[in-house]
Amino acid sequence: MTRKLIARARLALAASALLATLVGAVQADPGITPDTIHLGMSSPFSGPNGDYGIAMRSGVLAALDEVNATGGIGGRKLTLTALDDGYETDRAVANTRALIDTHQVFALLAFYGSSPTTAAMKVFSDAGVPLVGTISGADALRTPVNRHMFNLRASYADETAAIVNHLVALGITRIAVFYQDDGFGQSGLAGVTERLKAHQLAPVATGTVPRNSVEVGPAVAQIAKSAPQAVVMVTLLKPTAAFVTAMRAAGHSPQFVTLSPVGANLLAGEMGEAGARGIGITQVMPYPWNDALPLVRRYRKALATQDTNAEPDYYSLEGYVTGRVMIEALQRISGPPTRDKLIAALEHAPFDLGGHRVSFTPDDHGGAHYVDLTIIGRNGRILR
Repeated sequence: MTRKLIARARLALAASALLATLVGAVQADPGITPDTIHLGMSSPFSGPNGDYGIAMRSGVLAALDEVNATGGIGGRKLTLTALDDGYETDRAVANTRALIDTHQVFALLAFYGSSPTTAAMKVFSDAGVPLVGTISGADALRTPVNRHMFNLRASYADETAAIVNHLVALGITRIAVFYQDDGFGQSGLAGVTERLKAHQLAPVATGTVPRNSVEVGPAVAQIAKSAPQAVVMVTLLKPTAAFVTAMRAAGHSPQFVTLSPVGANLLAGEMGEAGARGIGITQVMPYPWNDALPLVRRYRKALATQDTNAEPDYYSLEGYVTGRVMIEALQRISGPPTRDKLIAALEHAPFDLGGHRVSFTPDDHGGAHYVDLTIIGRNGRILR
């Protein structure tokens, strides 16, 4: 009788263990296996804005490789599927669906662009999949707070306020705006206009360029005739370079200032030393060459390990910061990772990344308000 009872007890324990395993498998969120946590990314890796996504992906991979080299998160290695959207809204939305439905990712990170991310937000929100980090300061991604959207950079309102305040402090009041006709450009235009209004001013002229276009002629004509002292450019690499070049060719050289998405290193490379010199650029990440900052030292080491030919820049640093925030949030999770636990971990307490702080609460997913003013100097160097 005793042996039969022991045998039955063993069978019951085995059945309970099997049931617990099956229940755990059913309850596990997609993208989680005993050995991996699978993440997804959609950014431009081709076309006129491809350099942005490539640099950002390099930084993300540097962060993931760094933690994987130490065993990953709870023994799980982090893997990444990165899809090219060419900075096109429809492709970004399709990529988001594919990452969630086909590639079965656990979470998303490092998206690119205001309009693409705003359109994709409905897809990943409806699926209950969090996104950590996007290259956008658009208000549409911040207000109202979306439970699944976590921003890591200052808003365009923060950046444009810093620019306008600086220009006005220098006695510059005739300020024009050149912007691309999409969510990014319109958000930047609104920020400049609002801040100028606080100084009892208004733009002396505005000019637009279509997304993924360098047809800057009409904007040059419109803005040049207003004789501005400064032009705030809410545009990306190619149209920014084309606009400045065309304005100077027409005999106009106001102070040109642009926002962080332009990519300081890329702009210097695109225009050459002489062409880029003197252009002001706001930055929303720490100076990538400041070795006194623990974050920057760690980033540069991880970047060199991931790619010996990679040069530090703001975009790869932002990718690295995005990866580190995801990693540290995952490390806060107790037990099997779930998407709800990831959201709770992100909202629980600030992240100190070694001299750069990111913070979320249930009522604020802004992340950071850090803005720095830089200028392209001699030899294409980015100066603070």
